[in-house]
Amino acid sequence: MPLNYACEGETNIIRKVGGTPEVKQHLADMGFNVGESVSVICTLGGNIIVKVKEARVAISRELASKIMV
Repeated sequence: MPLNYACEGETNIIRKVGGTPEVKQHLADMGFNVGESVSVICTLGGNIIVKVKEARVAISRELASKIMV
């Protein structure tokens, strides 16, 4: 399921990262790698705040839809 459908506060494991090679690299640079745990902190408008690698990151719903958990 895409990350933008995950429940708030629930910890998930990243199974797949999709998109163009540039998008995949951008997400990898932010810490979104296969096997990492990620949890949704909250959703604000069109953005999702997630916790990955002990950091909080805000990503758009479009980017979140490319991360499968």
